[in-house]
Amino acid sequence: MRKLLIATRSKGKFPEIIKALQGLSFEFLNLNDVKEIPRDFEVEETGKTYQENAILKARTYGKMAGFLTMADDSGLEIDALGGKPGIYSSRWIPGTFPEKCQKILEMLKDVPEEKRGARFICVIAIYDPDKDKTQTCQGIYEGQIAFESKGELGFGYDPIFYNPDFGKTTAEISLEQKQKISHRGKALEKAREILKEFIPHPESMENGEQNKILL
Repeated sequence: MRKLLIATRSKGKFPEIIKALQGLSFEFLNLNDVKEIPRDFEVEETGKTYQENAILKARTYGKMAGFLTMADDSGLEIDALGGKPGIYSSRWIPGTFPEKCQKILEMLKDVPEEKRGARFICVIAIYDPDKDKTQTCQGIYEGQIAFESKGELGFGYDPIFYNPDFGKTTAEISLEQKQKISHRGKALEKAREILKEFIPHPESMENGEQNKILL
């Protein structure tokens, strides 16, 4: 079975991604599973777009690991803040994510509902070191910034990202529902189709070789 590195150490993100890719014939690994990548190593996100950062992470980790690697770059864009934090979402405000969420709520405390529009954007990059080739795809999730933090099911900014169709924050929506509507879920649906290109078809292999294909 071919290995696929999911370039994250997030305990929330990794299972969410695995769930979305369920059924594909890969051995899924995260950054903590690859001995060639030091535990304290992080790719510096120097890109100016989600796509540039996703490609940078996929290529860097993929070259270190030596096998197929998928990385994403995601961000929250808030209309009332001029599109911020955007690509700087994870490091725009210091502290834990609950602290970041609280800070944003404070910034928007006087902003009315009709002006609280926001969106999550996710770009996924898949790097194949064998061919030194990278493919990308994108997902967008529209919503609003809530007036208070709610929910325990998500991670990151999910507790303050309100979905008007569900009448709930994303942290109050089940993982199964979230996979269908979220930015990452939409991007992962497209990534599934790209990843299918890397799964060997038995009919294309010679006798008995299908059990020997590994990276």
